[in-house]
Amino acid sequence: MTLAWRTIVQVRHNPWELGDYSIQPIMFVLLFTYVFGGAIAGSTSEYLTFALPGIIVMNMLFITMYVGTGLNTDLTKGVFDRLRSLPIARWAPMAGRILADQVKQAWSIFLLLAIGMALGFRIGTDVWSLLAAVGLLLVFALAFSWVSVLVGVVAKDPEKVQLFGFTALFPVTFVSNVFAPTSTMPGWLQPIVENNPVTILSNACRALMVGDDTLGTEWHVASATTPVVQSLIWAAAIAAVFAPLSVWALRRRV
Repeated sequence: MTLAWRTIVQVRHNPWELGDYSIQPIMFVLLFTYVFGGAIAGSTSEYLTFALPGIIVMNMLFITMYVGTGLNTDLTKGVFDRLRSLPIARWAPMAGRILADQVKQAWSIFLLLAIGMALGFRIGTDVWSLLAAVGLLLVFALAFSWVSVLVGVVAKDPEKVQLFGFTALFPVTFVSNVFAPTSTMPGWLQPIVENNPVTILSNACRALMVGDDTLGTEWHVASATTPVVQSLIWAAAIAAVFAPLSVWALRRRV
C-alpha cells in the first residue's frame, strides 16, 4: 500500500501525468464515433452504443503498459535498488505499481463513460450491472498488468516497453469485435475473433452496460453470464502464468 501510494501521489506533483489516461481515450471515442460510426452502423449514435464498451476495454489494455514503463524506469534509474535494500517482499514493488494502476484505470473508465454519455451513450441496464462491468474491467486489468510487468522487467529501457505495447496490443485489439461486429468479417477470421479474450471481455461489458440490441446483435443482460465467466477464466490464467514469470525475471535481473 505504501509503494502504491508512492506511485499515486506523483500525480499531485505532476497533474499532466493524468494526460495519458485522459487525452488518448477521449480521442479514441471521438475519432472512431464520428469518422467510422456512420459507415459501420449507419448513425453515430448507434455506433457509440456498440463501440463504447469495446473502446473502454481497448483503452484499459493500453493503459496497463504504463505499469511496465514505470517499473522499467525505476529499474534503469536505480530507484529499485533502494527498494531492494528494504525489508519487504520481492513482489511488493511490482504489486504496488499494479495496485496504483487500478486507481488510474478507474479514472479512465469513468472518464470514458462520462464522455460517452455527453455524446449520447445511455446505460441500458442498471447501476449494479454497470458497477459489475467496471469491476470486471479492473479485475482483468489487474491480471493483464502482470504482462506489462514482465515486459518492463525484461526490456532494456522504457521506450522498448512502449514499443512492445503498440506492436503486440494493436493486432490483439483490432482483430476483435471492438470496432465492428464479428458477423461482418470474413468467415476464416470469425473463429479467431470470437475466441479473442478482447472480444469476450467486450461482449461481457456490452451485455452489462447496454443489455439491448445493438447493430442487430442481441446483447441481453441474461447473456452476460457466459462472457463474464470466460473473462474471469482468462484473467486467472493470465495472472497464473505471468505473475510467477515476472517475479522470476526480476530475480534474474537484479
